[in-house]
This record gives sequence, C-alpha cells and structure tokens, in this order.
Amino acid sequence: MTPPPYLHLFPIRHHGPGSARALLAALRELKPDAILVEGPADANEIIPWLGHEAMEPPIALLVYRPDKPEAAGSYPFAEFSPEFQALRYGVAHHIVTRFFDLPQAVMLATAARPMMPDTAVFNQLASLTGHRDYELWWNAAIEQRQNQTDLFAGILELMTAMRTAAEGTVAGELDEKTELPHKLAQQREAHMRRAIRQARAEGCERIAVVCGAWHAPALCDLGTEAADDALLANLPGVAVETAWVPWTYGRISATTGYGAGIRAPGWYHHLWQMGQQQASPTQMSIHWLSHVAQLLRDQDLDASSAHIIEAVRLAESLAALRGLAAPGLPELNEATQTVLCFGDAAPMQLIHKRLIVGERMGAVPPDSPMIPLQRDLHQQQRRLRLRPEPEPTTLNLDLRSDSHRERSQLLHRLNLLKVPWGKITPIRGQSGTYQEVWQLAWKPEFVVRVIEAGVWGNTVVTAVTNFATDQANHAQDLPTLTHLLDQALLADLPELVLSLLERIEAQAAGSSDVPHMMDALLPLARVLRYGDVRQTNPELVRHVVDTLVTRICIGLPSTCASLDNDAAAEMLDRVTAVHTTIATQQNVNHLAAWEQTLRQLADQPGMHGLLAGKATRLLLDTAVFQPSEAALRLERVLSGTAIDANQLSQMAFWIEGFLKGSGLLVLHDQTLWQLLDGWVMQLDAERFQTILPLLRRTFSTFSDAARQQLMDRVRYGSASANQPSHAPTFDEAQADKVLPLVAKLLGIQS
Repeated sequence: MTPPPYLHLFPIRHHGPGSARALLAALRELKPDAILVEGPADANEIIPWLGHEAMEPPIALLVYRPDKPEAAGSYPFAEFSPEFQALRYGVAHHIVTRFFDLPQAVMLATAARPMMPDTAVFNQLASLTGHRDYELWWNAAIEQRQNQTDLFAGILELMTAMRTAAEGTVAGELDEKTELPHKLAQQREAHMRRAIRQARAEGCERIAVVCGAWHAPALCDLGTEAADDALLANLPGVAVETAWVPWTYGRISATTGYGAGIRAPGWYHHLWQMGQQQASPTQMSIHWLSHVAQLLRDQDLDASSAHIIEAVRLAESLAALRGLAAPGLPELNEATQTVLCFGDAAPMQLIHKRLIVGERMGAVPPDSPMIPLQRDLHQQQRRLRLRPEPEPTTLNLDLRSDSHRERSQLLHRLNLLKVPWGKITPIRGQSGTYQEVWQLAWKPEFVVRVIEAGVWGNTVVTAVTNFATDQANHAQDLPTLTHLLDQALLADLPELVLSLLERIEAQAAGSSDVPHMMDALLPLARVLRYGDVRQTNPELVRHVVDTLVTRICIGLPSTCASLDNDAAAEMLDRVTAVHTTIATQQNVNHLAAWEQTLRQLADQPGMHGLLAGKATRLLLDTAVFQPSEAALRLERVLSGTAIDANQLSQMAFWIEGFLKGSGLLVLHDQTLWQLLDGWVMQLDAERFQTILPLLRRTFSTFSDAARQQLMDRVRYGSASANQPSHAPTFDEAQADKVLPLVAKLLGIQS
C-alpha cells in the first residue's frame, strides 16, 4: 500500500548510523514542515532541549511516575541514532517536531508491555541471504550501504512482506497471556496514525515520519480512523514526568534485539563518523584498525603499521569470499585476532570493551529539567570536581584536606542512599584513618535511583538523613542499627548519628543477644574514638558503650557454653574483635571486666577448644598470664588421655585457637615447643592421621617463612630456627625419618 502524497515514511533501525545518514540527507531534500518521531507523546515539551549546545549524546529520555519512580521508561539516543538526528534537525529548523507514539502515561499504568515482532521472521531472512543472524544482514545491507537511493522505499516494501508473513502466525497463537501485549502493540500504531491525522489537520503538507521499520507498513493506511478511535478509547493513565539523563554506550549494548539496544555502539559510532566524512570502505577499515592498533600499543603489545596493512587486506579478502561489498565488524575482528593479536583471543576482550562497545558517556545541560535532589547532586559534583564517568577510576583522598573530606562525605552519603557510585578499597600497609582510596564507576541506572530517593528530600543531606532514619525505625536488631551508625559517621551526619545512638541505647537495653551486641560494639567504639572530630556527644556514646561491654562480659560465658565447630569459629572472630576494641579504648573498668570474662572462657569446663585456646592466648598477649602459666595450661590440655575422636579434635581446636594468626609464639618459646613436640610424638599412627587435617589447618594460617623456620628447627634440632648451621648432637639419619611427617603436618615440601 502506498502512503498519501503528504506523508513521507522513513523506516529506520533504532541506533542505525546508515539509517541516520540517509535520513538526514532525505530531510534536507524534502524540507518537511512537520517531523513525527517514534517516542512517547507526553515528552514533547522537552524536545527543544536537544538544541542546547551542552546536550552531548549518548543521552536518554527518561519518563517516570513521580509517585513510583522505579516505574520508568527510558529511550536512549546516540549521535548516530536516526531519531536523534531527526529531532535535532526539526529543532534547528524551527518546524513542528513531535514524538507520536503511545504516551508513557498509558504504558506505565499497566504491567503489560507491547508485543514485539517475532524474531523468527527476521532470522529467516538472514538465513536466506547467507548471514548468521538478522543484525549482521541489516548491518551489511543498510548501515554500511554506500548507495542510499530509494533506501527507505525498499525497506518499506521489505517490511510489508515480513509483516504479512508474521502476522498470520501471531493471529492464530494469541491466548490470555499474549492478548493484552498484542492489543498494546496495536494501540501504539493506532496512536501513531492519529498523530499523523492531527498534523495533517493542522495544515502540514510534508509530514516526515521516523519510526522503527516494523511499524511503517501499518502507517500507510490512514483510513481506519473509527477503528483507531475504538482501540484508543478508555485508555488508563498515570501522572508522569520527563527528563534528559546521561547515558552510556555500555548501557545501550546491555540489551539487544529489535527496538532495544545494539551489540556494537562503538562500531556504529565509527561508521557514523566515517559516513559524515564520506570515507570509502577501505578508509573505514584503515581508521578502525588504526584505533585497534593504538589500543594494543597502549597495552604494550606489538602493533605496527605493517600489521594494520595486512589486517586490512585480510578483512577485504574475507569480505570478498563471503560475497560482501565491504568488510564488516566480523571480518575486521577476524583480521584483528589473526594479524594484530597473533591468534590470541584474550586481547579481543579488551577491544570489545573499549572500542566495539565503547566507553562514551553523554552529558545534559545543568539547567535542564531535573528534580531538586538531582540538581543538588549535580551542583555538588561540579563544586567538588567529581565528574561521573562510566569506566572505573581510582580516587585517592587525604581526609586532612577540606575538599577531599567533602568528596569522601558525598560518596559515603550516596552509598547510604543506595547509589553506590564509589566503593572503598583497602590500602596496603596503611593503618591510619586519614586516607581513603575509592573505585568510582557511574552507571546510568543511578539516575533512576536518585529520582527514587527524591521522595526523601530535596538535598542530598536531607534525603539521606530521612532515608536512614526510616531504615532505623524499621530495624529489628542491633547490627543493622550500628551498620547505619558506621555509615552515618563516615558521611558526617551529626544529627543522624545522635538519633541512631538513641535508638541503639533503647534497643540494647532490651536485647539479650550477645553476638549482636558484640557486632554493635566496634562502630560504637569508633564513634567514641572520633566523636570530638565529628561533633558527636561523647558522653552519650560512652554510656551506650559501657552498657554493651557490661552486658557482653556478663552474658558471653553462658552464650559460649555449648557451640558447635562453625558457631565457635564465628564466635572466635567476635571475641578477637571485641578484645581489640576494648584494648584500644584503654578503659580500666572495661579491661578488668574483659580480663575476668577471658579467664572464664579459658577455665570453663566443656568450653569449645577454639575459644578456650584463644582466651588463653589473649591473656598471654596482655601479660595477664606469664609464659609458664600458659605452658602449664597447654600441658594440662594435651596430657589428657583421649578416649575418642571428639576429645582429640578438641585438643587440636585448642591448639588452633591458641596459635591462630602467628607461628612466632611456638617458634621462639622452648617450653611450648617441647610440649607440642612431645604431644605429637606420643600419638599413635591412627590418632595422628585423625588429627592431621586439624593441625594442618592451624599451621596453614602461618606465613610461609614461619612454616619454613619450623621445618628448619625440626631438621637441625636447634633451639632457634635462626641457627641452621649449629652442629647436630643427635643421629641425623634417624631424625630425617620424621621429616616427611612434619612436612605433611606443616603443609610444605620437605
């Protein structure tokens, strides 16, 4: 069917550079008085922003529900998107320019989504033309096409035939699940036809319609007005708002298929640029492979001009063998891997990420429509010189600097607001609190999260405070509250810190869960330690810490009375953390109470060996126990006659708890060494095999150097592992016989 003479259909591929180039040429020739572009009709008011000089694609049109921001629709545009070029042409020439698809107010009112074309008919076409899939055929036939004469007429004819073939199949397969999506698809095209009629009624005589190729045949016949009105009657609707937001090529490539994304936005960007320069196919290949070679050189890989020449020749030869007019991305990739990568597939992953997909991120004018929270965040990003970038970047901060501290606070606040722009990475060899290293990576979906967070306040500080307060009000346990407190402290939110402290005190007063109280102590101690810097009331914090320490010391022995191996391992970490925290605070009352608690853990009958051994070690480290007393306790543990495997295991667990974290104690203390050596030597073969895995687990926590020194001590029999040259006073040949067992015990090669 032929469209009326005033209607000019331009069926395109979303994000197609060849389609965009042909469309721009056709618009310049047609000089339309109206341009209708596939897109939500309720976003027409923000189209003029595309003419702003600060609007830099890739961008996306975001349409969302203010009452439910997570319900949103996004429409990405790249520089090579035909829709973007058509909209910019219309804005620049001051002609009627509109979106004419079904409004998002209708789409977001229901959970259903319009039915998309059946890809089977697309792939059938690709198969008939000798291509693996439809996108490869479309790229070769349309996007890389040099001769654009009658291009859109040919696409319209092709799509008419494809729809005829596909719609007969769809009509016979509709059921309750697919009926509504099918109806939505029909309503979309009915709304498009209604918009064309409206433009015609307004006196437009050269109407350019830019739409996905699949829809074009349905827009030729405008004589179905009554049927369209029936389809569009009583449509649901919700309130929506719109905004332009930055997007990335990575996000555009996240989903593929008709109407979604594309696999290679970086490659399409290259095709667009080369097309604008009217480059030949050979020039396109040369420029692309030059970029590939430069990327490889940046990675210190060999990529010479000769390699580029050979790769171009190979790509053109592959295209000729496959009957293609010019090399496409598959041919260039094969040539790249063969010539520039010397057959290695590993560099192709980097090429795919950096060039084929690309790292480009767009920008929108700072005064474009935004919610207040977005605008406040944008202003802080500009003030602090924190530009959102899609690729991971490292940010080193010295918190002694005001500007660096403010950057840290903003990133912590966003994390608290569930916008994880940055993630802190550990610093090797640094134990101070004035340095932070962040890994930053901005994702387009963070814009939606910021919009969602707008319900909590109009500024970052207000929003994060209200959001965290709401989380605290719904928290059911101490660890959740103390985790929020830890984040609030780092985000420098004094009012929130005080509010959380009050909640923690109330929660702790009625709690009997000792592990939760232990988890809560560490962040509270940090608040107490840095409270003067953060302008937090230290007396309120100290009162909460005093309460927690007292209740932990009272309840810990009974809590640890009957733990299995896994529970004991978890409790071991908690005991170590609490010990470090109390030692750091240097509160005399806390130290005395904790010392008494450790004594109970060490002496309590039936206590799991891990905890009893660890308590003994901590008391030794703090000089409460002298080495002789620790040795006496070790002798007492090991001197018992093990009557079953469980008792033997508890002995091994006691040693693990006692030695965990450092082999220096047993290495340099002759008394402990002799006790352990004598105990191992008196084990028979069966018991040794039973206990071996447990002992190996203990020794595996020691450094390689410590284990080697232990091995040397056994080998040479010296009192010190630092004296391997000391002449042995025993039968060396006889001693060597035990070395394989010792090596097995230590988990090293003899």
